Amino acid sequence: MARKRAWALAVILLVGFLILGCPPGGPIRIAVVVPLSGVHQVYGQAVRQGIDLALDELRADPEFPEEIELVVADTQSNPLRAAEKLEEAFDQGALAAIGGITTGEAREMLPVIDRYDRVLLSPTASSPEFTEISRNFYRICPSDFNAALKMARFARDTLKINSVVVVGEMQETKGIQDVFRELFTEYGGRVLDAIDYPPHTLDHSGTVERIFTLKPQAVYVAGYQAAIGNLIQALRRTGYPGRILTTSAFASTAAIARVGEDAVGVVLTQTFFELDSEYAHVQSFGRRYEEKYGEPPDINAAQGYDALRVLATAAAGRLRLRHELRKGLREIREYPGVTGSIQFSEKGEVLKYPRVYVIGKDLLLYDYAKRIQEEKERIRREIEELRKKRAG
Repeated sequence: MARKRAWALAVILLVGFLILGCPPGGPIRIAVVVPLSGVHQVYGQAVRQGIDLALDELRADPEFPEEIELVVADTQSNPLRAAEKLEEAFDQGALAAIGGITTGEAREMLPVIDRYDRVLLSPTASSPEFTEISRNFYRICPSDFNAALKMARFARDTLKINSVVVVGEMQETKGIQDVFRELFTEYGGRVLDAIDYPPHTLDHSGTVERIFTLKPQAVYVAGYQAAIGNLIQALRRTGYPGRILTTSAFASTAAIARVGEDAVGVVLTQTFFELDSEYAHVQSFGRRYEEKYGEPPDINAAQGYDALRVLATAAAGRLRLRHELRKGLREIREYPGVTGSIQFSEKGEVLKYPRVYVIGKDLLLYDYAKRIQEEKERIRREIEELRKKRAG
């Protein structure tokens, strides 16, 4: 009788561990559910490459105590498929997931993570509402509110912009363009019009015509990289003279290269990420990434890299229970990510803030404040040299 009870207890414990994600002593399974094909593959592929580099490092690190196993699925840029693939990954024993690359995919994944009571760590989904909806949703990138706040203040205080037209992709909920519009107005600016376009729009001729009629000092463009790029090109080629402001969705190396010289001078917000950083771990990441993939990493790759490293750190050495993983994420303090220091609020918001960058003639991103200071210093030196020549 005692033997039967012992066997029954062992079976219960084993089933419990399987339900919670990992059998005792087995690898930590982490789902990676991202768009590797379809309209948003530029984001998903970069995130996946960053994750794979992080996995290589974790496996090669003799001090990391756990074995990590990835369960990878392609959403095909379809939000409903993203939810289905996440369910499958959890059924296969994934303890947590990295995904929710776009707003649409993240929104469909929220009911799944709550039903399974498992963590979703998003490298890129920035809608402010998600951390309010689910206690299981965490993110590596700052929310839309922080990004819009930064750009609204910068536009008014630094660029001295008084009037804008806001253009953004239609959203089921409030998007970053709506937050920017409200904050820019709050800071005393005038929004001459707010134009929404359907997803995947390629023809922006009507929007450009409206912008030329209103003659704003700047245009703030929100959406995903293809539509942003098309609108930038349309504005440039019709001679729009004002500033073009946008979001980190356009920070992809591939997106900027596709637009080419028309992207020069575009201003955008992005979380801290600079390959020429003084921090050795950021320089090392950039070097190893380029060695592995033959190109420098962009912000999406960096956020994917940070996501796996942070999730692995939170899970390592724990009982691998769902509440323990959430606790592990909340206990992280000033983790040295390549996208800046990382720690989370009780609601899963990452406590870091975006900066303003400008696209240079070499199609690389430069910290705007630093760039202006360097330009001022260059002009000062030139003036000083001219004075010396005249004095001589």
